[in-house]
Amino acid sequence: MILENIMAKLPLPPLPLPIAPPSTVKNSGSERAKKSGRRTLAAKRKTLLEELWGDELEQLKVWNRHEHDGYTTVPRTLTYISRILDYLGGTGQPLSQTYLALWCRVFDEGFVEIKDKDGFAYEAGFSGQRAVTTWTGRMRKLRDLGFITTKPGTSGEFQYVILLNPLTVIKELYEGKEKDERYNALVGRMQEVGAKWE
Repeated sequence: MILENIMAKLPLPPLPLPIAPPSTVKNSGSERAKKSGRRTLAAKRKTLLEELWGDELEQLKVWNRHEHDGYTTVPRTLTYISRILDYLGGTGQPLSQTYLALWCRVFDEGFVEIKDKDGFAYEAGFSGQRAVTTWTGRMRKLRDLGFITTKPGTSGEFQYVILLNPLTVIKELYEGKEKDERYNALVGRMQEVGAKWE
């Protein structure tokens, strides 16, 4: 009992500081290197723009994501993905506009909530009496191919949508099949921008 009282009054030794796991430290340096590389490339682009446009550059109304709201992040490979989507949709049923409309509404979690099917149909390029019906068919095809996963809600079959990694989906769709020029062009662009399948 006396020993417990004495121990309770003694100051506790300081706890050791946690040490970051080696992988975290490594990634931290890697991230710094990436940021430094991006800054260097941005500086080179700025110099080139100034060289080409000179004083005129300040007068141009350029979209700057740091100054303007209403933007989202899209893959640099999206145009190549779109070509593959239109091919997979089949003759007369291109999918890329429907997919692009989803990307223009997506949040960082890959999530889109669709409350206005008419608006999405319009954004995807459909109009008239069959606009929503045509859009619904394209959405089903995107889901069947594995580019999106959906849950129904009060607004219908596609109220809640998650966009899956399109590169992973394309890799799986081409698994065991002959790689065509669309696939090969995508692979080339992925190497240019440093994109990965997973």
